[in-house]
Amino acid sequence: MNFEQAWNTFRTMHDKLHAISHALGVVQYDAATVAPRGSAEGRGKTMGIISEMSYSIQTAPEVNEAVAYLLENKDQLTPAQLREVSEFNKSNEFVSSIPMQEYVDYTVLINEAEDVWHRAKQENDFASFLPYLQQIFDTNRRFALYYKPDNKPYDTMLDMYEKGLTMEQADQFFSDLRSHIVPLLNKCMQAPQVRDDFLSRHADIATQRTFSDYLMEAITIDRRYCGIGETEHPFTTNFNKKDVRITTHYHEDALVSSMYSVIHEGGHALYELHSGDEYEGTFLSGGVSMGIHESQSRFFENIIGRSRQFTTLIFPKCQELFPDVLGDVTAEEFYRAVNKVEPSLIRTEADELTYAIHVMIRYEIEKAVIAGEMQVADIPQEWNRKYKEYLGVDVPDDTHGCLQDSHWSGGSIGYFPSYALGSAYGAQMLAKMKESIPVEDCVAEGNLTPITDWLEEHVWRHGCMYDPGELLERAVGAPFDPSYFVRYLEDKFGEIYGV
Repeated sequence: MNFEQAWNTFRTMHDKLHAISHALGVVQYDAATVAPRGSAEGRGKTMGIISEMSYSIQTAPEVNEAVAYLLENKDQLTPAQLREVSEFNKSNEFVSSIPMQEYVDYTVLINEAEDVWHRAKQENDFASFLPYLQQIFDTNRRFALYYKPDNKPYDTMLDMYEKGLTMEQADQFFSDLRSHIVPLLNKCMQAPQVRDDFLSRHADIATQRTFSDYLMEAITIDRRYCGIGETEHPFTTNFNKKDVRITTHYHEDALVSSMYSVIHEGGHALYELHSGDEYEGTFLSGGVSMGIHESQSRFFENIIGRSRQFTTLIFPKCQELFPDVLGDVTAEEFYRAVNKVEPSLIRTEADELTYAIHVMIRYEIEKAVIAGEMQVADIPQEWNRKYKEYLGVDVPDDTHGCLQDSHWSGGSIGYFPSYALGSAYGAQMLAKMKESIPVEDCVAEGNLTPITDWLEEHVWRHGCMYDPGELLERAVGAPFDPSYFVRYLEDKFGEIYGV
């Protein structure tokens, strides 16, 4: 085998895997948005066959031979080519460590689990979901040990979503955050409370759909390449940089629920839509990690979307579309309402201050289950206990408790810490951005271009070329420092609550 043969084998393999991933992604998107409720069985068979094809292509002997040749002759590769081959090789080591039938069976399991989870959530029926959740946790633990038998399984899972992250680091991160968040939360709760009763007024769903289109344009999404669907739990999926889909869930009595889901998922979409053209059609296209990805979604949802400047900017449109909700409300009241601090049940609707506590609860539960320190069957009880202890709220049922998120049904064990890390990454990016851009003025004027240009230059265009820690350090000129997030929270909520 010579260099040209090895590279052609590698590229052909990529193109086949990308096509299969595209097809599988369409099936999964369809399942979550418009597929009939009883369609899971037939879809599972299709997904099983597709996943077997993917496994066979990725782990083929000629592919392994080509990758080995390229790594042995890396002096012939450009930096981007070397990064691509190296990143694929790490991924392939994980996949190859799993017996093919187990890999296929897991794909089928996830399809079934997501279908059961939807029903279980709607019917408050954790018992029906328990056997699937047990298999998901067991399988993830087993796969982690196949891949790195000498590592703690949950460390391996964390690293899958945020390269380099360990339980030791996550423990310290959450401990530090909690030590600052809880005192600030107590001060806010003791201050005069913010009015938000109007946010639960009836908002026509058809009009909310129109509002979603407006919001996507307001944050500069090019609608030629980004669609929006409706599902139980909002998510973003990307097929390539010219085909990204976001979803939302509308509630007639919770206008801002969908509003901020759209802006959050829109942040994910912007990242994918602006990956560098030179990486399109390679393994380096798209976001580098879930922590960096969540930094973008949380940046747009909170730092931009919940800013006084943005809420004031869009308020006239909000009043025009929803006069029965906001007709007797001022722009300042609207701003304060969407930033109200209040311990609550639902993570996706939590305020910025308490959000990290929601994430920490999930992290602690995952860690304990994977370590064998807690049984899957005990998750509802432990979930409810932690919500009472950490947030002071009583969980009325599993629908509003441990069944609220879709992540576990999709097999995403180790993902949740990315949300809190992303919030902290975003605050540090904001501080650096402000050194050269009048961020508040740009938002107030409805001109987000300088902000998106900065993010494209420093984050989006780099795709997966750098590890998340290196990418962040290149963007902000310093290593990760969560104190920026703490100061951001203290400044924002100190001003709103006068504390």
